[in-house]
Amino acid sequence: MAYAVVAHYRCAPADEAAVRAALLKAREATRTEPANLMYEVHVVEGEPGGFLLYERYADREGFEAHKAAEHFREVVVGVVWPLLTERTVTFAEVI
Repeated sequence: MAYAVVAHYRCAPADEAAVRAALLKAREATRTEPANLMYEVHVVEGEPGGFLLYERYADREGFEAHKAAEHFREVVVGVVWPLLTERTVTFAEVI
């Protein structure tokens, strides 16, 4: 069963360009993962520094492999997360 992740990220407006660039870099690398079905980065309208990520994987194991990937650790954990002021993530099985 497919597995979905919806992440809401917020950063200071001054960090928006850096977060955006890093998320786009992460998107390109993630889309090459075997279990990745979709990875979309959205800018939240009317919310400076607001991003919404929608990700789909073939299964939960595919998502766990994504979290273990070098590009996830380097770009998301190492660059994006330190710049965030808020982060919420929802996990769901696709029915």
